[in-house]
Amino acid sequence: METPEFPLLSKTGDVVIGGAFSIHSKIIQPPLHFTEKPAQLRCYSINLREFRFAQAMVFAIEEINKSQFLLPNVSIGYRIYDNCGSTLSSMRAVMALMNGDEWTLGKSCSGQSAVHAIIGESESSSTIVLSQTTGPFQMPVISHSATCECLSSRTEYPSFFRTIASDLYQSRALAQLVKHFGWTWVGAVNSDSDYGNNGMAIFLEAAQEEGVCVEYTEKFHRAEPEKLLKVVEVIRKSTARVIVGFLAHVEMNNLLEQLSRHNITGRQFIGVEAWITADSLVTPTSFSVLGGALGFAVQKANISGLENYLVKGFWETEFQCKQAGRDSEKKDTTCKETQDLLELRDYDEDVAELRYSGNIYKAIYAIAYSMHNLLSCSSSQGCGKQVNMTHQQVVESLKQVNFTIKNGDQVWFDSTGAAVAKYEVVNWQRGPDGSVHFIPVGYYDASLPPGQRFLLKTESIMWPEGSQELPVSVCSKSCHPGTHKVLQKGKPVCCYDCIPCAEGEISNTTDSNECKNCPEEYWSNQNRDACVPKIVEFLSFTEVMGKILVFFTLFGVLLTSVVAILFLMNKDTPLVKANNSELSFLLLFSLTLCFLCSLTFIGRPSEWSCMLRHTAFGVTFVLCISCILGKTIVVLMAFKATIPSSNVMKWFGPVQQRLSVLGFTLIQVFICILWLTIKPPFPYQNMNIYKEKVILECALGSPVGFWAVLGYIGLLAIFCFLLAFLARKLPDNFNEAKFITFSMLIFCAVWLTFIPAYVSSPGKFTVAVEIFAILASSYGILLCIFTPKCFILVFKPGLNTKKHLMGKV
Repeated sequence: METPEFPLLSKTGDVVIGGAFSIHSKIIQPPLHFTEKPAQLRCYSINLREFRFAQAMVFAIEEINKSQFLLPNVSIGYRIYDNCGSTLSSMRAVMALMNGDEWTLGKSCSGQSAVHAIIGESESSSTIVLSQTTGPFQMPVISHSATCECLSSRTEYPSFFRTIASDLYQSRALAQLVKHFGWTWVGAVNSDSDYGNNGMAIFLEAAQEEGVCVEYTEKFHRAEPEKLLKVVEVIRKSTARVIVGFLAHVEMNNLLEQLSRHNITGRQFIGVEAWITADSLVTPTSFSVLGGALGFAVQKANISGLENYLVKGFWETEFQCKQAGRDSEKKDTTCKETQDLLELRDYDEDVAELRYSGNIYKAIYAIAYSMHNLLSCSSSQGCGKQVNMTHQQVVESLKQVNFTIKNGDQVWFDSTGAAVAKYEVVNWQRGPDGSVHFIPVGYYDASLPPGQRFLLKTESIMWPEGSQELPVSVCSKSCHPGTHKVLQKGKPVCCYDCIPCAEGEISNTTDSNECKNCPEEYWSNQNRDACVPKIVEFLSFTEVMGKILVFFTLFGVLLTSVVAILFLMNKDTPLVKANNSELSFLLLFSLTLCFLCSLTFIGRPSEWSCMLRHTAFGVTFVLCISCILGKTIVVLMAFKATIPSSNVMKWFGPVQQRLSVLGFTLIQVFICILWLTIKPPFPYQNMNIYKEKVILECALGSPVGFWAVLGYIGLLAIFCFLLAFLARKLPDNFNEAKFITFSMLIFCAVWLTFIPAYVSSPGKFTVAVEIFAILASSYGILLCIFTPKCFILVFKPGLNTKKHLMGKV
């Protein structure tokens, strides 16, 4: 009951190829009241780009018709429809392509559609409508620019082919391109269509794999101006400087108009093949928005003769209104409807950017080669004149085609019916004359091995606003070595804070996710970007503390030597004889050893020094205390003998004194031998006290051995103190026990204080405490016992007489 849908361009032939293009990009849809017959759809706004596609289709068909090698005696006709950029018009065009425009009544029906194959459409959404409608009839459809990955399903679209690659490759390549320039914080805008939604979904997944974060994802349809304004507001407020626009040509044009109107410039656009080389987007104001844009474009056609045909030949030979109808009335109407196309007769500014036209050229030749094979054509005998091919045969033949067109490009279809993914990377640049050019700055070829597919000439790229510097688009700046990333709560993984590594940890790479612990013997440097050997610390002779201790050690040795010399000079005097000169000299010798043994505690610990320091300390102090104990016993024996002729002293004479000193000392020697045999002290790297230092110290080996040595010394000292305490009230002139009591009191006090100080002191201070205890106790004994005697020998020699010593005060 409806008026037949006539093609915009048509020509009869033995075989006919249909075409559907958005030659008008906008449509006025009449109101639907459902009470009367709807008015006819009205299209407006010429899309020159799509019109060139129709011209390229006619050119390819005419070229084949003139060929003597391809379908030599078979003519190809065409029926080209305008879908006005609407899926509603697309459906009308599809039905017209399948049914034809003949008025046929009754039961007569040939069952053969008006065309053998269809070229189109340009947009994925319209192509889906086309393929779903023709699919049940197995009619082959070849698209030159429908890239939606959804069309790769051979189950849903078994008769669909395309001379362009699927968005699967382009979307992944977009993510790699963004990652290549270090843009980890981007915005994303897509058409609310099958093309935009599917492509953006693949991009978002690939971006996540590449570590790229998307600040916002907005979409709008060409018929939704309110949503478009919302998208513009989101872009204006965003912090991302890079925008990935997975948009169809019409949506991109609408977005560009609004961005120019709101003066939103300086953004780095990343585009797709649908709009990145669209010459119609170049306007006096568009470069301020899209200048410096990068994107993937279909390779240029470079087909000889095509440019000249588009500019001149088409208008002279093909665009004739009389082909639209048979009578004059239809002729006038059709001419009137398409008279806006005639205004483009001398327009040739976009001819240089013929990229998709090459895909249409390949699609026409693919159909021709498939028919050539089906009709068993040869250049000598031609083809069978009886053309009787089913759509299924054409589909199966298309799967097998593999040929090379005259510019050298090879054409074949993969298992999904698509071509190999090959893109140019183009950059919007302004020439010296102010004109806008799409400059190739790289390529992407999915047929090459991984690692060789992507090539970019970064130095040739011009960035937004004419800048030569790479734009920066990150949520957070890179974390330098020495810091690590800590994610900001509630934000994407690209938004983080840079936290310095803790002590003992480093990060030596930029944007490290975590810090690594240094090996046990290493520590982090000040910048926390490298592990350096820990400072090795021990009490050395060169440091201030070591020098002070050495000074007091040598001063003690010197003082002891002076006392010994003084006693040696006065060895025959009553004072020296009365104080048991032999034990006194032995005591002075042992004190010298006590002072000197402290030197073994200073310096880098070694296996021998560790064993020597503790054993020498133990033996020399026992020798010293044994001498004092012997002197104390002598005093007690001397003054406890009540009978002058008593022989009590013979039980503790010089021999017994020597033996007692030797016996007490040998016990300590035996303890030390057991200690060194079972588990001796050894050098040890203590890393527990200070994290940043290694303390070289002597481990005790056996703590029992150490405390046995110390305990034995303490036992002798207490015993000596008790004996001296008992003899403290003897006559003063002869009483040495009083001085021994004071010396033992100081000795015991020093070593009782030493125990908690030794346990609690860290590192090298432990050694310093031990040396201090040795020196303090040695000085205490030396001064308490020998100072009074030296005073008499030096300053009161008149008191050094037997008469005075035997007297009572």
